[in-house]
Amino acid sequence: MPREPRFDPLFQPLKIGPVTAPNRFYQVPHCTGMGFAMPETLAAMRAVKAEGGWGVVCTEYCSIDPTSDDHPAPYATLWDQGDVRNMAKIAAGVHAHGALAGVELWHGGFRSSNNLSRATPLGPVSQLTSTTPVQSARMDLADIRDYRRAHKAAALRAKEAGFDIVYVYAAHTYLLAQFLNRQINQRDDGYGGSIGNRIRLIRELLEETKEAIGDKCAIAIRLEVDDEVTPGSDPLGEKRFLLESIRDTTDLFDLTISDYYQEMGVSRFHKQGSLESFIADVRTLVGKPVVSVGRYTSPEAMLSLVKGGITDLVGAARPSIADPFIPNKIRDGRLDDIRECIGCNICYASDHQGVPLRCTQNPTMGEEWRRGWHPEIVPAASTREKVLVIGAGPAGLEAALTLGRQGHEVILTEASRELGGRLINETKLPGLQEWMRVRDYRAHQLSKLDNVAIYRESRMSAADVREIGAAHVLVATGSHWRKSGSGRYHLAGVASFDDPRTFSPDEIMAGKRPATGPIVIFDGEEYYMASALAEMLAKEGRQVTYVTGAGVVSAWSVKTAEQHLVQARLIECGVEIVVSQVVTELFPQEAELACAFSGRTRRIACAGFIPVTSREPNDALWQELSADASTFRSLTRIGDCKAPGHIAIAVHDGHRAARELGQPALVKRDRALVDAHL
Repeated sequence: MPREPRFDPLFQPLKIGPVTAPNRFYQVPHCTGMGFAMPETLAAMRAVKAEGGWGVVCTEYCSIDPTSDDHPAPYATLWDQGDVRNMAKIAAGVHAHGALAGVELWHGGFRSSNNLSRATPLGPVSQLTSTTPVQSARMDLADIRDYRRAHKAAALRAKEAGFDIVYVYAAHTYLLAQFLNRQINQRDDGYGGSIGNRIRLIRELLEETKEAIGDKCAIAIRLEVDDEVTPGSDPLGEKRFLLESIRDTTDLFDLTISDYYQEMGVSRFHKQGSLESFIADVRTLVGKPVVSVGRYTSPEAMLSLVKGGITDLVGAARPSIADPFIPNKIRDGRLDDIRECIGCNICYASDHQGVPLRCTQNPTMGEEWRRGWHPEIVPAASTREKVLVIGAGPAGLEAALTLGRQGHEVILTEASRELGGRLINETKLPGLQEWMRVRDYRAHQLSKLDNVAIYRESRMSAADVREIGAAHVLVATGSHWRKSGSGRYHLAGVASFDDPRTFSPDEIMAGKRPATGPIVIFDGEEYYMASALAEMLAKEGRQVTYVTGAGVVSAWSVKTAEQHLVQARLIECGVEIVVSQVVTELFPQEAELACAFSGRTRRIACAGFIPVTSREPNDALWQELSADASTFRSLTRIGDCKAPGHIAIAVHDGHRAARELGQPALVKRDRALVDAHL
């Protein structure tokens, strides 16, 4: 069906310097976990974004030369002609779908340790690098001239590679932001001191880049609109001065704020559009196109952003990962088919771990080249077969949906009345309501498929399964939290945890509560569950002590850019936080803690105990069926029933099982190969 006319403003072309964006959907530069080491994977992913209707598709941060090396973090490079060749594939793939290609030229300054290149780190001052006990060299005037030449050379390579928009990157505490920061930049030459001096390098780069490539390429700048020293405001008017000073040499302003953890905020703490109040007046000030992000998933919010004159373009990173086809779905009047980002930041965590992007909502993300998966196209099955999926949690729902789109006759059974599995209770935890989008999207899409039958309140026995006569059976019966304490700190569990005071996270989420008195939560998993339970119980007025063997609360959530927010929230809620301690025993009315380093023990009051350590797969049905699997063409366990993990793993596993049903997996490897003739 055609789009609603009210969304027409989102599909108006926009002139940006010498180029024209075909619409107002702008995929801003975002990390991918791919970088220069995986050029095929990277190019295929960006091409899918353009195919999905994003009018501008940008790279991740792209190093200009070996003095800007973020290894082991994955980043793009434009150091030489080999990079031109690889990056040209990205631009060509984006252009094939009528979109513009943008590249974010980057220098890390003293944030980059240059571990791979071994070049001396550089910065406006000599300061410790981010990840190593090594300091940068204070750039002298010759270093600054070399940097300007390197930036210009990289811009020319970007033009040669076919990019339409080239960035000067002055945000996120990298080199140019370091020069801007009056607290950091204490230089006494023409590049330090006054705001006029501190913005000098940015002005020079903009002018030189425009002179070099401005005839064919638009020049963009990415910068923060608030003050790095006093985040959230611009008390001295320095950012306003900067914006006014560079508006004539800049074609596009990509705006953000200095609080990266709000810009990248998880939905547990930050909702859609949280940057709007900061950027609302900039468009009027600069008189040039403006783009910004806000994890916009609602077409209405996108329309309001543009019609309200806040920005000219709707910037997106995470929403374009969750659904690369958002623009086309709005264009085609298929708003109910949009797969909305849930704001969990598993995408960010994957890049943080140096692996290709993954997404809880979009299991095809990062698999476009390697497995040949497309987010909207599932090839029809060569033979239509009857497939039984047992369990309608994240893995089961995704498997049933993918199998249904392949054309199979699918029977999906669920033991409870409500679909969603673990999501039903987990989304009742503080701040996690948006995670139910995982269930809601799939349930709605399944309702459109006549070849998928859903049976609720249908707990299956082995006899029931065999009676159905399905050729293929996928068991997605989930998992449950262990009460034994078995996990990374106690591999075999702890006998004394078998105590009436011990409650599992499942029991707490289901409404059970310990007796009156202090509750001890032991976090051995170190993601969101223990801290969310602690917050929930504290808000109920319970006295809570959170204990972890790690050095901080929810240690793994550093990777999802929320750890400090989680710890601050527990402090605000009055939770007592005990780090680097392990719960080793339960005694009457007490829990024994041992120091994770010295082993020294102490006891604390404990009227209720919640170990959050590991989960037990609910695989009894699968095991029983496996005893005689000859009646099925295939019998597969998927998701948490096979290997408990976070929701993205379960969704991906369900998708993979469906794609690979009855056929071998074909997985390519993206790597450099030695020339056999050398």
